[in-house]
Amino acid sequence: MATGKSRSVSLADDLGVAAASEVAEGQPASVSGTAVSATATPVLRSGLSHWDQGLNGELASAQQTLDFLDQSASQLQSLKSELSAKLAGQQTRDNQLDAKLRQFSTTWDQRQTRSGGSLSSQLAYSSPAPAVQRFNIRGLNIKNLQSGGKETLSFSVGGAGQSLRSVNIDPGLSADEIVQRFDQALAPANIRVSADDSGALVFSTGEADWASLRDTLSIKGDGIRFPAGQLNRVRPDAEPAAIQPAGWQISDVESMRQTLSQVVQALNRLMHAREAVSRALAQANSRVDRAAPSDDAATLSNLANSFAASTSQPDYTSFSSITAALLGISRDRVLSLLSLR
Repeated sequence: MATGKSRSVSLADDLGVAAASEVAEGQPASVSGTAVSATATPVLRSGLSHWDQGLNGELASAQQTLDFLDQSASQLQSLKSELSAKLAGQQTRDNQLDAKLRQFSTTWDQRQTRSGGSLSSQLAYSSPAPAVQRFNIRGLNIKNLQSGGKETLSFSVGGAGQSLRSVNIDPGLSADEIVQRFDQALAPANIRVSADDSGALVFSTGEADWASLRDTLSIKGDGIRFPAGQLNRVRPDAEPAAIQPAGWQISDVESMRQTLSQVVQALNRLMHAREAVSRALAQANSRVDRAAPSDDAATLSNLANSFAASTSQPDYTSFSSITAALLGISRDRVLSLLSLR
């Protein structure tokens, strides 16, 4: 997941996790039960690095996303070469083109899990906040909301039993006021609202919440813009994914040409996404560089407790924190510590 050039935060630069726990408890650090003298000067000791669970998660997320983008680009490049060879009339193995297309489609379908939930279907990277899915709702645009009379729109998300979120539409509201009212009303339901250049309201929610929202979103009004009475199911329109291999065809020469063009575009989008993730990783590494080591007992105790808390749950956040913390602890470092016995 991490490359040789990648850097990460380590919980204990030289003493390791076990020694960090002993220091946090006010005991001399030991190796295999043998105490290390407080006056000793271990060759590798430089103190305990700054521990930041969020920063560790950002590092691991960026590295994981880069791995996904690199593998995707490699598969697309291979698909591009196969398409070019086929269109040039070169001999290729039977079903090779179809196999490469299926391979990339499978990888793309795993985008959310392979990127740790940090890369959206539009290839927008977001960490530590999760990737979002943007969508529109027909009829909800600035022009429509500024015309007509006063109306209260009530939203239901999540099905029966969920509290309604209401937005009051009054005559004379500015575009910014309309957006603000929708955003404030729907924020508790994990939905944020903005407007695009055309005046359409753009809604966004976490990708993990999208499927539930898509299948349960209902609205009722006062009979002006939406029907009154019972809640009415609406079908939100999701923003299309940046890459859509499910629609790529290779049945004839013309479809292969179109697919080749789409593959080239997809490669460019992956390249831009990789640049954005690389910048985020560089910024996180810069924060690591600015985090000064500390030997203060209270600080060490807090760091050890923070590490223990972050690893207490068997989930991705815990895994990413441990991975980023241990990347800097090498075999040579452990052997050097053991030699102090």
